[in-house]
Amino acid sequence: MSSALTDLFPLPIVQAPMAGGVSVPQLAAAVCEAGGLGFLAAGYKTADGMYQEIKQIRSLTGRPFGVNVFMPQPEYADPAAVDVYAHQLAGEATWYEAELGDPDSGRDDGFEAKLVVLRDNPVPVVSFHFGVPSREVVDALHRVGTFVLAAATTPDEARAVERAGADGVIAQGVEAGGHQGTHRDVPETDGSGLGLLSLIAQVREAVSIPIVAAGGIMRGSQIAGVLAAGASAAQLGTAFLATHESGANALHKRALTNPLFVRTELTRAFSGRPARGLVNRFLREHGPYAPAAYPEVHHLTSPLRKAAAKAGDAQGMALWAGQGHRMARELPAGQLVEVLAGELAAARASLAGGGVL
Repeated sequence: MSSALTDLFPLPIVQAPMAGGVSVPQLAAAVCEAGGLGFLAAGYKTADGMYQEIKQIRSLTGRPFGVNVFMPQPEYADPAAVDVYAHQLAGEATWYEAELGDPDSGRDDGFEAKLVVLRDNPVPVVSFHFGVPSREVVDALHRVGTFVLAAATTPDEARAVERAGADGVIAQGVEAGGHQGTHRDVPETDGSGLGLLSLIAQVREAVSIPIVAAGGIMRGSQIAGVLAAGASAAQLGTAFLATHESGANALHKRALTNPLFVRTELTRAFSGRPARGLVNRFLREHGPYAPAAYPEVHHLTSPLRKAAAKAGDAQGMALWAGQGHRMARELPAGQLVEVLAGELAAARASLAGGGVL
């Protein structure tokens, strides 16, 4: 990665931005203080809500941090399919004594308003998910001194990130928890995502900008592996979800290592877009029937998910998690960064001595 960007964080460890209240300022600040790059998640927040969190993290750390923004989504959902899914969810609404949400609650996530805040109150790094910002947006952020990253799940998407003028690409493997950052939501490609190591190799040959590797990384030896494969840094989400500072619901944290939840799956059940979560009752019963309709399905199920959490029912929650979830460690975030850095150093020493990871 360009030295200007890596100078911002001494360790090649990035805390993934996890929307929905997980990536709170306390978590991001703790990662920054430990030498990594902490991220706030602007997704599902208002522009003012994002701004308040930026002010809060600045009161907690003087180190560089990042903010992640969702790209606006095109209108391609079939309203009839959304109506059918809403009818299927009626029983859930009755069970949790909650009303279904309005699927037409908005699809741009306050994108333009957030850009205004980020131009007027520049932050060190901004990353984008679900697509690529225009060259004009990237240039505007560059003019205020912000480094720009964007997620990609294929070599073609990485090329689009490079063409937009971004400073680096987040190569997200299919192992990653939460939403896949695909630029276009094409149902025909469900289940065809690339594994992280294969993706890194292909992206490295496709673009010349630096790569941040994301997907299933839980140990320092894995960080060493993706760095050896050509990445400049590793982004970890599920690993930080279980930390003390994480804003994740306690049920979600415990579920990561609960033997009741033995595997993860990509599903559209909760949001209408492919996202990896622990397989629970809601995912099993509704995943096969959920339409390709984001953010309509997200808005539709939001009250159900909140009601399930309030009722203490993990079987009705969106338990986002990567494939390495069973390796989660319940530690303070700063201590986790230190442990990962130690494991990374040991792995590098082993490689240098002719050993194995």
